[in-house]
Amino acid sequence: MRKTTDAGSRRQGSRSAALALSICLAFADLAGAKTAPVETAGLAAAVADGSLPPIAERLPELPRVMPIHSACPADQLGGTLRMLGGSAKDTRTLPVFGYSRLVGYDTDFTIAPDIAAGVDVEDGRVFSFHLRPGMRWSDGAPFTSEDFRYFWEDMAKNPAIAKFGVPVELLVDGEEPEVSFPGPYEVRYEWSRPNPNFLAALAAATPFEIFRPAHYLKQFHERYQDPETLEAKVEAEGQRNWVALHFNKDRGQRNDNPDMPTIQPWKLANEPPAERLIFERNPYFHRVDQEGRQLPYIDQVSLTIANPDLIPAKVANGEADLQAAYLAFPNYPFLKRGESRSDYTVRRWRSGRGSHVTLFPNLNATDPVWRTMLETADFRRALSLAINRDDIDKAIFYGLAEPAANTVLPGSPLFDPALRTSWANYDPQAANALLDGLGLMRGPNGLRRLPDGREMRIVVETAGESSEQSDVLELVREDWRKIGIDLLTREAQREIFRNRVKAGSTLMSVWSGLDNGLPTPATDPRELAPATAEQLQWPGYGMWVETGGSGGEAPGEIAALAGVRELIALRRAWRDTLDEAERTAIWKKMLAINADEVFTIGIVTEVDQVVVVSNRLNNVPVRGTYNYDPGAYFGIYNPDGFYFDCAAVAVAGNPS
Repeated sequence: MRKTTDAGSRRQGSRSAALALSICLAFADLAGAKTAPVETAGLAAAVADGSLPPIAERLPELPRVMPIHSACPADQLGGTLRMLGGSAKDTRTLPVFGYSRLVGYDTDFTIAPDIAAGVDVEDGRVFSFHLRPGMRWSDGAPFTSEDFRYFWEDMAKNPAIAKFGVPVELLVDGEEPEVSFPGPYEVRYEWSRPNPNFLAALAAATPFEIFRPAHYLKQFHERYQDPETLEAKVEAEGQRNWVALHFNKDRGQRNDNPDMPTIQPWKLANEPPAERLIFERNPYFHRVDQEGRQLPYIDQVSLTIANPDLIPAKVANGEADLQAAYLAFPNYPFLKRGESRSDYTVRRWRSGRGSHVTLFPNLNATDPVWRTMLETADFRRALSLAINRDDIDKAIFYGLAEPAANTVLPGSPLFDPALRTSWANYDPQAANALLDGLGLMRGPNGLRRLPDGREMRIVVETAGESSEQSDVLELVREDWRKIGIDLLTREAQREIFRNRVKAGSTLMSVWSGLDNGLPTPATDPRELAPATAEQLQWPGYGMWVETGGSGGEAPGEIAALAGVRELIALRRAWRDTLDEAERTAIWKKMLAINADEVFTIGIVTEVDQVVVVSNRLNNVPVRGTYNYDPGAYFGIYNPDGFYFDCAAVAVAGNPS
């Protein structure tokens, strides 16, 4: 049995005895807190007038004690944290930054309990979650196994709501789990085979949540409401039926319903869309610092909506206390010039992505001639060898990036430096030789010809969201012209861009590389093999795997696709074993295949993320890793523990 505790588990393997001991110690430490809970200054008035219970009644019996400290006394904690967003949809970033999860990643990217006080894992297939007695939703309602039961029985198993059946995250080779609720503070999920991705899905930046606020959502569910009463609610909200109404109210991750209770550190307080969205502290949040003070330290987050193109200028003008979104590395010199004037510091956080800019040849392109080319490894290798990555680094990233292929980063135990340069050195002579070997001869204007006589012009499609990508493509175009291939660009909105890739209309696209450049052997190698229709290099094969063969396209038996078929088999083998050595070997084999076959063409990596931090804001790491999943951007660094200088805060709020 493996046990995961607040202290964190460091690796899967043979450490069960130590971890079993650590869970007992964690419970003991939490039960015997160092000091009595300290009332939050910003909530003292509500406690005094009786509209809010005192702190001792708001915290669970076993609060999560964070290794966090503030130098300020309790009555000088609070204030408003100002951030900028590009649209009202950015309300969904607050649950990402808040990063309150059933289990979540620590700063070393290992999974530990958070909302759950502890988790027992048996053979990778049985998961028993121990909840925190006395924990409450943001409206004060108890957080218990009833919230888990509601999700499982009234949503996941309800064909009216789950029209396509139980969510795929809960299926292991099509098998549903056995779910039980032994008590008000225990939940158990069990499969006959290991589900290695279960905890990772729960810990994700956008998590798969196996609970809902049952007390709130029951008022919109046909099982718990009088039909006439429910129909009246449907009509009042302008919805088609009760299912649509329930869906509209159950959008916690969108974070656009101020009425929906949450377990995040801050709760949406006003109705979007609005020019300024306010998030107020959750008075029932389950975390405390080492002195017994309830988190978050900051009372309020203000998200002001602005034109994304103007956000760097607004940040330089001192209009944000913490900002990374909508800031790119080319903004770095401009933002540095504003430091002394606007009293902030520009920090450079490491990116967690395998590659900052990556080209994705579409192996499922519908053009049969181009498809044959894109399926050919030597053609992809030639395109990669023809790119002068050093020039791109110097011209666009000030020589501060790392010219490299799309692979894992040095911080990963799976890192192999040889894979960074595999087919990634600038060698136009070798590229030309590979193309000549494929019979792709040049025409009178210097462009090579496809076997059907067409000139070789590759249209690279982009979502148009990054000026960096456009600048990089201009330089790649110059490089490819030297080997007889033209590059054209096409921009489309993200949804159209994604749909064109899936339909096979796109020959090649540009995006960032591996989402998780810091994997461990316990990380699902899904990014290295067909796994989902969202993958830009093989959407048809990904859909075939994702749907169990009922959709998409199976990789044919042609020799060119042998590597694709092997990757699918290797990922299946990874899922079937819990042995760390075997998983490590599988990962290394998959990384080697990806590097040699160049299924994606990485250009530069380790491009730092610009993070602007007010000089009054404390506990923000000087150097961190900025990554969506895993990491939740700021989330793993616990923004609930960020605080303003003592003199800068009054109970009424941040004077700025």
